[in-house]
Amino acid sequence: MRLLLINPNTTQTMTDLMVREAGKLLSPGTELKAVSGRFGGRYVSSRATYAIAGHAALDAYAEHGADVDAVALACFGDPALLALKEIAHQPVVGMAEASCLTAAAMGGRFAIVTGGERWGPMLREFVALMGMSERLAFVQTVAPTGADIAREPERALGLLADACRACVTEHGADSVILGGAGLAGLATRISDKVPVPLIDGLAACVRMAEHLARTGAGKAKVGSYARTPPVESVGLGKPLARLLADS
Repeated sequence: MRLLLINPNTTQTMTDLMVREAGKLLSPGTELKAVSGRFGGRYVSSRATYAIAGHAALDAYAEHGADVDAVALACFGDPALLALKEIAHQPVVGMAEASCLTAAAMGGRFAIVTGGERWGPMLREFVALMGMSERLAFVQTVAPTGADIAREPERALGLLADACRACVTEHGADSVILGGAGLAGLATRISDKVPVPLIDGLAACVRMAEHLARTGAGKAKVGSYARTPPVESVGLGKPLARLLADS
């Protein structure tokens, strides 16, 4: 099985971090192919950089997605997730999507803890788009961005554990998602300090992508996620322009 991991921001060290952590999770025989965004922000931290990251994710899929069995969109918030599901030949799973679905399966209400203060309203909007607002207990952001946390994870562990516990004691969360590419692998390091299940966003995404690939479910031939009619484009990268033209 071949899994494509798309990090639609342009920080290669973030992609490298997720490759290391994903390597601990993959089933035997699964090969991971990881790519970073070809253009855009170094880190997604606002609606503007999120929108650009969506284009970068589509661009990356067009160039690298032909020979894989599933796609993991490895950016919490899942820029262009629905567009990727529409245009891709394979199952596509977003990090935030997989995390929320995993938390819902745990039962009760879940909270999200992540880095970067702008992400609070953005993640509430994402959860609403998924139709899961009633299951969301709280979104707790901490001041360091995910990029900051990835650079100095040791300094953030206590802060993240405190934020997760506050989601439980103050907001009644039954599980907590530790979200963000820069936080990959940290859930296992603080899980003993949090009294409810703690979900690692990357782990949820990779495992769900593998599972969907194994089901062998084909591409929808009708409905809103069937391939769109071919369309001409201007100014796009050649692989994405070809993909749209061949839809």
